[in-house]
Amino acid sequence: MSSAKSPGINKENLKARFGAKVDQAMADSLKTKSDFWMNHSQSFWLVAEELVACVKRDGKVLIFGNGGSACDALHFAGEWVNRFRLDRKPLAAMALTADTPLITCIGNDFGFDHVFEKQVQAFARKADVVIGISTSGNSRNVILGLKAAQDCGAKTIGLLGGSGGKIKENLGVDFILNVDGSNDTPRIQECHEWILHSLCEVVEAAVQ
Repeated sequence: MSSAKSPGINKENLKARFGAKVDQAMADSLKTKSDFWMNHSQSFWLVAEELVACVKRDGKVLIFGNGGSACDALHFAGEWVNRFRLDRKPLAAMALTADTPLITCIGNDFGFDHVFEKQVQAFARKADVVIGISTSGNSRNVILGLKAAQDCGAKTIGLLGGSGGKIKENLGVDFILNVDGSNDTPRIQECHEWILHSLCEVVEAAVQ
């Protein structure tokens, strides 16, 4: 039986092969966040003010998106209901990406385009804020979910990327937070997470 060992993966080789790629990703991520803040910080503060007002009028936040954006919605809702940094009373939020039986029921009966629309129709009220996340701004189910929120009189926020797509151009949502400094989905998602974290931090401190 041979005693020769498998060479395995050499960590130094990985760094030599992919280090420049990772360095570039870091630089791009930092630039995307910096560009967003330089160009859109005023929009951020308007959204923060609206979320504080939502809490004070006993409204709730409904939030949704697809794929990684669905995870961002769950992450945000968890920090809203439980806490971000401070021990305080729970804030009302629902991620409309969490109920697998409901999503598959709607998708099976009416199509995937309607999985957020029907939930917004069921749960959203005029006092609420509805956040639709789409890195392209073109996700059909996010568009229909935001339209349903407009129909019920809730305030609407589009958390978008790139050009902002149809949501930015055609939907007339109340607030746009558009990460337009990149067309790269991972970089946009990283900035979206930073935006949501920052909103949690500001609102939590303001309403405690």
